[in-house]
Amino acid sequence: MNKRDFKKILLIVAGVLSLPVYAQEFTAGEPLGSINEAGTKMAMSDNVKVFGSFHFTESCTFDANKNLILAMNAGNRAEGVEQDGFVSLINPDGSVHTAKWIGATRDGLELDNPLGSAIQGDYLYTVDAGFLRAFDLATGEPLGSVEIPGSTILNGIAVAEDGTAYISNSRDPELIYRVDPLGEVSVFAEGAPLSVPNGVAMDNDGNIVVVNINNNAVITYNPDGDVIKTEYAAEGGNDGVVVTEDGTKYVSSVRFGSVSRIRPGQEAEVIATGIPSAASMCYDSVQKQLVIPLNPNNALAFIKL
Repeated sequence: MNKRDFKKILLIVAGVLSLPVYAQEFTAGEPLGSINEAGTKMAMSDNVKVFGSFHFTESCTFDANKNLILAMNAGNRAEGVEQDGFVSLINPDGSVHTAKWIGATRDGLELDNPLGSAIQGDYLYTVDAGFLRAFDLATGEPLGSVEIPGSTILNGIAVAEDGTAYISNSRDPELIYRVDPLGEVSVFAEGAPLSVPNGVAMDNDGNIVVVNINNNAVITYNPDGDVIKTEYAAEGGNDGVVVTEDGTKYVSSVRFGSVSRIRPGQEAEVIATGIPSAASMCYDSVQKQLVIPLNPNNALAFIKL
């Protein structure tokens, strides 16, 4: 049993992550296919590509082991409507692998309007309507949730190697929450320089990088909550931030539709423009590309690096 599996058991035993009542009935969706006239299940042939399968995708994350993009899809966002958020699996060329991987059935699933997402170890994490939710990355099975008391709009998320989650709350109170591996919730950072915090990422040294919507600040905190660096994107209104292997930061502006590149020790430069509602992007480390959800445009944009 590895350390992370032990922590998961601790969460369940402690009652922090409660197992869904019908978790044993959970079924993940399958890759696109159909039943032919003879009643045989047929996988979609390699000469067919399907694009789409998005509904207000606000964030994505990349699973290097599967070589697939996981796109978070919000439900219809109407109050009082049954939960219907889902997760799609997308091929690196943008075509659909599995239209509804998490969300093919609702048995044991609590997922309403997932926003930020992150992968760490064997788990997928997402923030969703006041909760941090965890899923088995191999099977998609829901593992449980941690409620974030006092939160308003949980938005971005990054998860450290030890399982600690850092989550932005983009409306009053504007702050960054910290959720430790045992589900204890605390305030990690609040007040200036935060100004409508949104995207959150881990850098290569285990520090926490946050971008604001209200300005172009790119703020790096150490794990103790101290600001150790402030850089600046080319434009404000920022939503997504990723840090690549060489320490370069990429920042997407949801307000102004640009992507800034900040190389270590250098000023920001714009590498892409005209991207509508450029939201919480992810980095495809295999194909070396940025993948950018376009919120209400129900699409993903791709930028080769």
